[in-house]
Amino acid sequence: MSKSVYINGSLVPAAEATVSVFDHGLLYGDGVFEGIRVYDGNVFLLQDHVNRLYESAQAIRLSIPITNDQMVAAVNDTVTANQISDGYVRLVVTRGAGTLGLDIRKTSDPVVIIIADTITLYPPEIYENGMPLVTASTIRNHPGALNPRIKSLNYLNNILAKIEGTDAGCVEALMLNHKGEVAECTGDNVFIIKNGLIRTPPTDAGILEGITRNTVIGLAREAGHDVRETALVRHDIYTSDECFLTGTAAEVIAVVSLDGRQIGSGVPGPITQDLRDRFQLLTRGD
Repeated sequence: MSKSVYINGSLVPAAEATVSVFDHGLLYGDGVFEGIRVYDGNVFLLQDHVNRLYESAQAIRLSIPITNDQMVAAVNDTVTANQISDGYVRLVVTRGAGTLGLDIRKTSDPVVIIIADTITLYPPEIYENGMPLVTASTIRNHPGALNPRIKSLNYLNNILAKIEGTDAGCVEALMLNHKGEVAECTGDNVFIIKNGLIRTPPTDAGILEGITRNTVIGLAREAGHDVRETALVRHDIYTSDECFLTGTAAEVIAVVSLDGRQIGSGVPGPITQDLRDRFQLLTRGD
């Protein structure tokens, strides 16, 4: 089946889905986006993602040309049109076409793009055995320059850190903030477990407040775990009993080493496994 892409109110064949070369999303990374999972035809936590999209847009003074409710309907319509059962939605809003300059007053007609497609996940053996991480030398953007709660189209910071990870043979890389504290990975939030206590960096550590992150925090607390949002340094990860990541694509995945240092027993730990099972039950019912 040929794929359809939603652009500003219309579903068009993927090969015909285009934007202007003068669009400021292309020229300057001026726009916002969300990545959302689809399970059994249902878009997971769609309203939460759409709410975050509108908050990001408001923060950069980008006026989305449709309402929140219309956006929800458009995402569902795009998923249905592409017959996506288990997959991924990329929701993008650009500033629109303008001149070759930074002045947003010279742009017009923000563009809403919705892509629904299948998704490539980490290989099953990584979920079974856990993943190694390395620390990237590229740090997270300073929160005084760009608030990390804005999910903007400019992802070069993360891409450079991802390159460091893949060069080291890892599929992810840990990023620190400007204070040398643990922030997040290039596309995932970080958790550690020590003596039964679950800890994760707070939002003021320069992280994106992940929707999967918040969901897993809720699942952990429902299971009776103590979860605290506290500043972490790499020593905390090196000496933890367990470590895991959360993200839209990753879901819940164990980390078994950082910078060549084994974490815990070197295999996915019991609490991580339990939280992964709970997330699977929530999203898939099995």
